[in-house]
Amino acid sequence: MFEVLVFVYENYYAGEDCPEPAHLQRKLTAVGFDAEEIDDALVWLKGLQLAAQSGMPKADIQANPDPATIWFEQPSPHSVRVYHSYEKNHLGKQCLGFISFMESAGCLPAHMREVVIDRALAVPCVPVSLEDLKIIILMVFWSFGQEPDALILDELCDDPQDRIAH
Repeated sequence: MFEVLVFVYENYYAGEDCPEPAHLQRKLTAVGFDAEEIDDALVWLKGLQLAAQSGMPKADIQANPDPATIWFEQPSPHSVRVYHSYEKNHLGKQCLGFISFMESAGCLPAHMREVVIDRALAVPCVPVSLEDLKIIILMVFWSFGQEPDALILDELCDDPQDRIAH
């Protein structure tokens, strides 16, 4: 599924540019992705779209106050996130640490953090690998139509195996 998500991220600049699911499914099939991977990715992307729409900052919610689209209480930027044991087990220590790093660096706002957690919990593998979490974070930025800062983008796309310690 993550190979499909990376393909979508690389080929469609923002979520708005992404074709409708049926058209996207045909394109992905033509590229050679497995039907099951495509189906899993499309379901995941649909969840991402819903989460991104409801994970809007408060100013956007006030402009569009439809309660059916708001799936969680908007977190305060100064709040502390307490993880449920299910979330801890599903995400694992590495992913929780990386989310904390992104937050403390000021790169992952609270409303986007909640979308990242929601989409990570939608992944069937337990615990979620750090590489998969990085793809999830990229897709969340993509769905909000934002590009991460160049250093953060490097952190999200860099393979730590290839790093040389100085």
